[in-house]
Amino acid sequence: MARIAILGATGYTALELLKILARHPQAEVVAATTRQDSKPHISEIHPSLTGLFDLRCTALTPEQTGHLCDIAFCCLPHTASMEAVPQLLDAGCRVVDLSADYRLKDPGVYEKWYEHIHTDPTRLSTTVYGLPEIYADRIRTADLVANPGCYTSTCILALAPLLAEKLIEPTGIIIDAKSGISGAGRTLKLSNLFSECNESVTAYSIGKHRHTPEIEQILSDIGGVSVQVAFNPHLMPMDRGIFCSIYPRLEGQHTQAQLLEVYRQFYAGQPFIRVVDQIPTTKDVSFTNFCDITVRFNRDQLVVFAAIDNLIKGASGVAIQNMNLMLGLDQRMGMLKC
Repeated sequence: MARIAILGATGYTALELLKILARHPQAEVVAATTRQDSKPHISEIHPSLTGLFDLRCTALTPEQTGHLCDIAFCCLPHTASMEAVPQLLDAGCRVVDLSADYRLKDPGVYEKWYEHIHTDPTRLSTTVYGLPEIYADRIRTADLVANPGCYTSTCILALAPLLAEKLIEPTGIIIDAKSGISGAGRTLKLSNLFSECNESVTAYSIGKHRHTPEIEQILSDIGGVSVQVAFNPHLMPMDRGIFCSIYPRLEGQHTQAQLLEVYRQFYAGQPFIRVVDQIPTTKDVSFTNFCDITVRFNRDQLVVFAAIDNLIKGASGVAIQNMNLMLGLDQRMGMLKC
């Protein structure tokens, strides 16, 4: 039985982690941390967990937490994880970090996009990117796994087969991405208030969204060539979900059926990728760890469609996949069958 700790237990990703861990046969949650001194019961923070855990949140240091567990999920904000992760690793536990602090290999790129100097830069080059469909072999032996962002998981999974097989041009890729409100986290923000976002759709962070360099970094690694994307995110008036319409420029002549077969072969044996004939919807994948993908032609323009649940496949579900691989378990363990 693996001993599990969660740092930063008050957010949405921590809640989804705990829901999955409650039914996981090989994991026991031994610690959950919060900055609150009152030591609230986990059910006070997340009432939906009532009866599932007898666990109080504490203000343990990362070092103290690391001594208690085999694997720690770090659900801290960006720039806070880089302070905690070294202490966790030094205490002897392995880490799945759900922040962006270890996703980018170049500390200069991190500083540019996150406007913060990285305090643990030497570890960036050895951190394993936690996308099991691409890097499973590396994840199995890793001490530190950088969990992907929600937009990035969707975009990378949607484009990986085409870039790996050299079927599209690596530049001029347009990504039209849409996310539910929970993608912005649980922190109170004016733009996320019901009266602000209900019955409204808006684009945001055009040309400066922080997932852009992450998408380009991993796709460049997959394709073996520098990849550039125009990433355009939109906020949708729904609780959860990511839907991407992606417009790459096709190399050569290929039919829709041929391209779908490329996807099916590339993802053969991957339990959470569904290459579908119909155009997916966010409801098809809501509350699951699936990523649904298909392709279409609009006249001569190839369009790739992909959908995930941003809190599951885009965060906590893939984190559990990573944990399972690190423990030598079937990556499906603890996941719902549906």
